[in-house]
Amino acid sequence: MELKSRKRPWLAAVLGALATGAGHLYLRRWKRAFGWVATAMATGILFVEPAEAEAFLYHQGPIAPMFPVLAVVLASAFDAYLVARAQNETAKRTVNPDGTITHCPYCGKELDGDLDFCQWCTTELDDFRVASPDDDSEMTTRRE
Repeated sequence: MELKSRKRPWLAAVLGALATGAGHLYLRRWKRAFGWVATAMATGILFVEPAEAEAFLYHQGPIAPMFPVLAVVLASAFDAYLVARAQNETAKRTVNPDGTITHCPYCGKELDGDLDFCQWCTTELDDFRVASPDDDSEMTTRRE
């Protein structure tokens, strides 16, 4: 899994709401996507009568019998949103290929390249090279 790529949480949630597991496929979480699809199918088999599902599919029945499956679909979309946010936070806290960081490895907030510490959590950054988040060409080096 590529942790450096930034994903849009809202897009993962929308895709997950449109098709169960699609948000996780967007995030390249194959096993999790399969798990949600299997959960939705199992929920449909266990909690929805086949006649009620068929009536719903042909627009002849109410939506109420499908609520268990819809709950799984919404939970899947919410999970995709949370996974995307967590993936983005992890990507912020990792070191860039050139050995620099733009976010504090402790609190995850954006760093000021002119300071020797994180202005948010006051952690000293002696062991890190801090890149300016606004301009990647300018880089401030901390005691290498």
